[in-house]
Amino acid sequence: MSDLLDLPLSTLAGEPATLRQLAGGGPALVVNVASRCGLTPQYRQLEQLHEEFAGRGFTVVGVPCNQFAGQEPGTAEEIAAFCSATYGVTFPMTEKLEVNGPGAHPLFQQLTQAADSSGAAGEVQWNFEKFLCSSRLEVVARFRPQVQPDAPEVRVAIEALLLAEGR
Repeated sequence: MSDLLDLPLSTLAGEPATLRQLAGGGPALVVNVASRCGLTPQYRQLEQLHEEFAGRGFTVVGVPCNQFAGQEPGTAEEIAAFCSATYGVTFPMTEKLEVNGPGAHPLFQQLTQAADSSGAAGEVQWNFEKFLCSSRLEVVARFRPQVQPDAPEVRVAIEALLLAEGR
């Protein structure tokens, strides 16, 4: 999976990057996000996780996606302004990507092979699906959209991963 760490991406600001750069070389929670979704308030909890665990080398990486009921129609500038002004988002975000179907970005082609706690793998169900990844981009846990970012199972998985990586 190390090739995925170096797969070319662009940041929301249009700067070239890789997932390795966006995650700062550490573990990350990769989340497909949208600004006009009933789950959009999860941005607040994602930012809290990012701030709480950043000192241990952990980051949240947001991936805007417009594949679910057109709930991320904005331009990169509009998305960035909304996230900053409404939720104080400071974690890195990629350009808008497709997460399902024939146009799915290679990152999500790989991530979606991981199973959730019920053993189900496959396509992203909706906005705010979360993939907890080690610093080598191995998916160690997958949380479906309805699981809140500050749910006990998410926090326990992050803590366990950080401890396993000596962070």
